Amino acid sequence: MRHTRHADFALRVLMYLRVAPGRRGSIADIATAHRISGNHLDKVVRRMSEAGLVATTRGRGGGVHLIRDPSTITVGDVMRAMEDDFAVVECLGPARYCQIAGVCGARSIFAQALRAYFAVLDGATLDDIAMNDQ
Repeated sequence: MRHTRHADFALRVLMYLRVAPGRRGSIADIATAHRISGNHLDKVVRRMSEAGLVATTRGRGGGVHLIRDPSTITVGDVMRAMEDDFAVVECLGPARYCQIAGVCGARSIFAQALRAYFAVLDGATLDDIAMNDQ
């Protein structure tokens, strides 16, 4: 399974904010620090804001800031907010039609693997991945 760049960028934004003074920063500063497009980052931050991971403020002294304690934001939260599709096989997707469903046990195996995957991601917080004691 491979995640989109938006999920990667979202984690980078959160780690940046986690260690930034006052846990805030500008999109321009974050984009420069990570050498990514400010336009892409703007879209990512907008989606993160809609998911309740960050808030944005316009104007002087504005920017992006954390609205939750970093110890309560899990990597699973971020992935769910940023990704649209976790169907590692077609039968886990929205259509869920399969001609061999009656004789195939793969769906339950992949569903179990996906639950285990999220159990690991839900056990890792922003504090865990930022690894900075500020």
